[in-house]
Amino acid sequence: MICRSFSVNSPAGAREFLNILKGRHNPLSGAPDGKAGGNTESAVKDILSRVRTEGLDAVVEYTRKFDSPAFSPEMFRVSPEKAAEAARSVDPEDLACIRRAADNIRAFHQEQKEHSWFMPVSDGAVLGQMVRPVDRAGLYVPGGRGGATPLISSLLMNAIPAQVAGVKEIAVISPPRADGTISPHILAAADLLGIREIYAAGSAWAIAALAFGAGPLRPVDVIAGPGNIFVTTAKRLLLGSVGIDMLAGPSEILILADESANPAWLAADMLSQAEHDAQASSVCLTTSPKLAQDVLAELERQCRELPRADIAEQALKAYGAVMIVADMPLGIAISNSIAPEHLELLVDNPWELLPSITHAGAVFLGHYSPEALGDYFAGPNHVLPTMGTARFSSALSVDTFCKKTSLIAASPAFTRKGVADIARLARLEGLEAHARSAECRSGGDDPKGDRL
Repeated sequence: MICRSFSVNSPAGAREFLNILKGRHNPLSGAPDGKAGGNTESAVKDILSRVRTEGLDAVVEYTRKFDSPAFSPEMFRVSPEKAAEAARSVDPEDLACIRRAADNIRAFHQEQKEHSWFMPVSDGAVLGQMVRPVDRAGLYVPGGRGGATPLISSLLMNAIPAQVAGVKEIAVISPPRADGTISPHILAAADLLGIREIYAAGSAWAIAALAFGAGPLRPVDVIAGPGNIFVTTAKRLLLGSVGIDMLAGPSEILILADESANPAWLAADMLSQAEHDAQASSVCLTTSPKLAQDVLAELERQCRELPRADIAEQALKAYGAVMIVADMPLGIAISNSIAPEHLELLVDNPWELLPSITHAGAVFLGHYSPEALGDYFAGPNHVLPTMGTARFSSALSVDTFCKKTSLIAASPAFTRKGVADIARLARLEGLEAHARSAECRSGGDDPKGDRL
């Protein structure tokens, strides 16, 4: 059988499988498959240290070793002219497709934009919040199989929210191919978006270059973009020195389905995640035993036809499941406990279920809302929390590239009204200077009139 299949009558019945899912690589701990992950972390620490002290020389050395043997310092920065040339070289319909997706993504993220606000309160004081973008953002775009499968959508999903946020300087970095160049489709997408800073480097040394600077690349304030275990570990170790989007683990899909679902469509959606990597999770929870049987047959048939069949099969055998649940409320309870990255509701009336969904990175409602629609085209961001972190975190958004500053403009009356309470609370905490800082303002309106 291509993946597990079993019946569940209570949440406890799914516990063993849920523990298997939790045993995958956890990006928060750096521990793949329950192991310490110390070798990866040690290697990444060395890379970060070398790039921090040696800059571009270290980046070039790592790039020669792992990506492009003839790579030179002059190849690190890709000129805007080369990006424009790439845009002219790609199939016009490819470029038109990228533009249509970008338009949808931009329209969605425009609705996320927050504004500064001010609130008058009693006694003439004004409180508020100032929303400002970061100065510089660094975006990592995986090359994919040595540049053969460029992740154009990752560039769109990271760059457009940063642009909508108002970030003035955006630096894109992507692994070079063997000849030292970046995929023309990545360059064309960057040119379409008006991005002028593009660099060729990959893995942890690219993340280090964004954080510390390297040659012409100046340090950034926020780093966003998916990557392998080395990229994720570098981001985790740098968190605090720079902002990051999130620590993403393996891809996930969970599908809640009833007898109205098409088994061939459902299997195709499960495989869309299983083909990512061998640790991807694809789960179907259904109230229909017949649908479960048909989905298993479709998974067997469709998987054989995929170019990445070996990866998909590994993922399904290790972390895939088709569960027959006693009823839909039980399916929802199991789904909420998993908190999947992608949740599809392939049921007759998905809107009825939505109020009960408490944890998911993104929800896809109805038979014509496949996860791939969100990955590429609909508009919502496809950078989503994984490994159960949807319980407390959200998709990448405009907010990822913004910071919020609190504002307090107090009048004499407002401050005097609070002096006694401020001083009392400060002394309860043993902070006498705090108390005196308030009390010295308890007199008249002349700032120079009172003395301690």
